[in-house]
Amino acid sequence: MELQGLHGQVVDLIGRSLAADEIRAGEVLRLEDVQERYGVSRTVARESVRVLESKRVVTSRPRVGITVRPLAEWNLYDPQIIRWRLASPRRAAQLRELAELRAAVEPSAAALAASGAAPAVRDELTGHARAMADAARTGDRAAFVAADAAFHRALLTASGNGMFAQLAEVTEELFVSRRELELMPPDLDTAAVRRHQEVAEAVAEGRAADAAQAVVRIVDEAHHEVARLLEGGGPCAYPAPEGAQK
Repeated sequence: MELQGLHGQVVDLIGRSLAADEIRAGEVLRLEDVQERYGVSRTVARESVRVLESKRVVTSRPRVGITVRPLAEWNLYDPQIIRWRLASPRRAAQLRELAELRAAVEPSAAALAASGAAPAVRDELTGHARAMADAARTGDRAAFVAADAAFHRALLTASGNGMFAQLAEVTEELFVSRRELELMPPDLDTAAVRRHQEVAEAVAEGRAADAAQAVVRIVDEAHHEVARLLEGGGPCAYPAPEGAQK
């Protein structure tokens, strides 16, 4: 869960700096540095550092200070860390990793869902695909993204694999970030809607191989679409975060 309030702002500002390599791995900060840089009290600075420690991006030791950990040691499945990386100059690498993760997991989730999902779950998938179609017709991008995220959450949950289900937060962050970073085509893709409908139908009819293959097409096309938009140099920047205030 993303933190609100002053120390939530400080965590976000530090995290963005870390993801952008403005503060590099191995650098050591003092609590006083955090206080001074962000104009906050020692209590707020300390709480912010504790949150960053919980995400494994820094480690804090007495008489040493706050040390930035290497990226490989961060909790890379944390949705806020994903957001920081997507807002950084390394955006393309994060998008590639997310696409590879989805390609490795979601086809298997679809096959498992087709093999054992309850009728209610199948109806849920169909409903989300229908909501995507409605949003595409009206050009409602926010509703389209919400329905897309809900579809994939339901699919991962329907797999019956609890570890797959917990990856839903990761995929949802990707969908939301694509909209915010303007990494979606100008017109909502009706072909993408059809592919989601194909998944829902295959799951409902128990066709595991077809469900998996339909998801492969969804993931592949989404990855290629983002790559094309990145190559085109379209706008891909988050709004500037609000600075922490006293």
